[in-house]
Amino acid sequence: MLKRLILTLTVLLMLPISAARADEYTDTLNLFKHAGESGSLLHSAYGYAVFPKIGKGGVGIGGAHGKGRVYEKGKRIGDTSMTQVTVGLQLGGQVYSELILFEDERALKEFTNGNFEFGADANAIAITAAAGAQAGTTGTSTNVSGGKKDAKTTGAYRKGVAVFTVAKGGLMYEASVGGQKFSYTPR
Repeated sequence: MLKRLILTLTVLLMLPISAARADEYTDTLNLFKHAGESGSLLHSAYGYAVFPKIGKGGVGIGGAHGKGRVYEKGKRIGDTSMTQVTVGLQLGGQVYSELILFEDERALKEFTNGNFEFGADANAIAITAAAGAQAGTTGTSTNVSGGKKDAKTTGAYRKGVAVFTVAKGGLMYEASVGGQKFSYTPR
């Protein structure tokens, strides 16, 4: 009887957490859908990967990590994680969301075929209120200069992939070099 009660309480406690996690992905997608070019590219993308929260920090050597989901034609096909290591002048921490768009099946297959990596020269569009700014996965820091609902951006595909980020909070000074590495697990 006690085991049943504990199991029931555990399941009941986990339900709000699961619902909150699902809403986190929906909220992040809605943010990107309403942010200028990321919205129109998302609408026509063959697939995408969305990361609601990526935590980043560093003091000389830095790193970032986040978990996300991968979608093909709007249907969830798997999970992904991102890891980044940076070296250089850096201090602080921040949290941001990231959206990776795949223009066609080839680009999505490259991402899902194993370990996918953005080199230090890859660019991401940092979504900020009132202006779009370029930032690289090289570790160049980005900041939101206004409310998320006012976010605007412009961007385009490069080799079938477009990357957008939006800062959620934190403060980080950075002049570093690094790259992002992704892993994929089918659902």
